[in-house]
Order: sequence, then structure tokens, then C-alpha cells
Amino acid sequence: MGSTSSTAGVMAVALLCVAAVTGCADSGGGGSSVARSEARDGLAADASSPGVDRDEVSARSTSLGRILVDGAGRTLYLFEGDGKNASTCTGPCAKIWPPLTVATGATAGGGGVEKRLLAVAVRADGARQVTYNGHPLYTFEDDHKPGDTNGQGDISFHHRWYVVDTAGNRNTTPQQDTGGLY
Repeated sequence: MGSTSSTAGVMAVALLCVAAVTGCADSGGGGSSVARSEARDGLAADASSPGVDRDEVSARSTSLGRILVDGAGRTLYLFEGDGKNASTCTGPCAKIWPPLTVATGATAGGGGVEKRLLAVAVRADGARQVTYNGHPLYTFEDDHKPGDTNGQGDISFHHRWYVVDTAGNRNTTPQQDTGGLY
């Protein structure tokens, strides 16, 4: 009987461990980069979050100067590999650098955003991507909170990524090293 009790105890602990691991995976505390990308691309949390207007492009002051942000305050980037009003970032690139897409049009928010520079271009997949001064706009999956600019100057997919200023130009100010873990 002692071995049956031990076996039952081990089984109970094992079940609790499985439940704990499964619960942590689903708690939203980590998640996959694909899930984060989908959330940033308006396919999950952002699309249903009250008060978040993904269609709005505003500007905010950062250590890199005044730069464009989306309606959730996330930094917007341009990709030097793109053409005027034409995105070349697809597939794996678009998972890491989610394009700022909208259902219809984009709205100019505050901070110096010029409505005349704001437009929408149709991507190869049919999605409508917001552009500013002809540059398709993207967020970056490694920006975890509003105001992060972790993608500044990044070289990936054979070209550089830069934050965008209110004139619609790339901002080449180097990202300051904050002594992070990277």
C-alpha cells in the first residue's frame, strides 16, 4: 500500500507541474514571437483593446528626437530596402517587423504629424499598409513597450531600419547603448 500512495503522490505532483507549465505558457507572460507579431499587427490584443486606435500616427519625443509612433505609442520604422510606397518586407521579415496595416485609412495624430505625408499603400498580400512621405511603416517585435526604439539602426534582411521623424525622413541618430543584455 505504501508504494501505491507514493505512486499516487508522484502522479499528483506530475499533473500539477504539467498544469503549471501549461498555465504559464498561456498566461501571456511570454508567448511566441509570432503571437507578439500578430498582436502588434492588429490580429490579437491591439485590435480589441479599448482606446487603441491603430489607424492613428502621432509623434513623441524620445532620446532620438521627435519620432513617429502608432496609436498604441509604439515606435514606427522605415526599411531602406523598400521602394516609394512599396514594401519589400514580407514573410519572415514581416514577422519581426510587422507592417502598420489598417482597414481603410490612417489618421494624423498630434505632435507634428503632417496629414499630407500620410497615405496607404496596398501590399502584395492585399493588406493596406500605412506610409509616411512614401515610406511604408513598421513596428519592431523587440520593442516591448511604448517608447522603445530597439530597432534603430538595425541591419536585417540586407538593409537598415530607422525611426522616422515628423518630416518623413529616416533618423540616423545612433541608438544609445543602455547596457542591456543583448
